[in-house]
Amino acid sequence: MDAKDWLLLRILEEDGRMDVREIAALADLDEEEVESRIAALEESGVIRAYCASIDWEKAGEDTAAATVNLKVNPERDFGYDRIAERIARFPQVRSLRLISGVYDFELLVTGRNLQEITRFVSEEIATLDQIRETATILVMKTYKENGRILFERKEGERLPFSF
Repeated sequence: MDAKDWLLLRILEEDGRMDVREIAALADLDEEEVESRIAALEESGVIRAYCASIDWEKAGEDTAAATVNLKVNPERDFGYDRIAERIARFPQVRSLRLISGVYDFELLVTGRNLQEITRFVSEEIATLDQIRETATILVMKTYKENGRILFERKEGERLPFSF
């Protein structure tokens, strides 16, 4: 990978649906080279997938989210990997990270409401043999996700400023 590949990745991370012509202009490459480089990045697995950022509230879908921190007993010879693979298979788990500090894993869990999330954590996650402790933190509002600011300011609206 060279500097142009890195630039293409940044451009696609910001807008995965950008037209090849626009990408070529931004990267100072011809369209054929952009297509070839993107295909190589996809084939090598550097580009894993293209995703849409969806405002479920605007789509008329009630959703709730929570961060769930877990303390786990790692498995002999497998460490954290095997339990992570098991937890990652639940569709309610939107992200799963091994973290440092007091807890071992951080999950982002979604559901239709808080009760659904609570039920999922208590019945599916907390009951797994390797789980020692859970801590669930309700997400009240998301302002930025995956590098994208999610709120819209009205034209001419200014942020408050004070000394």
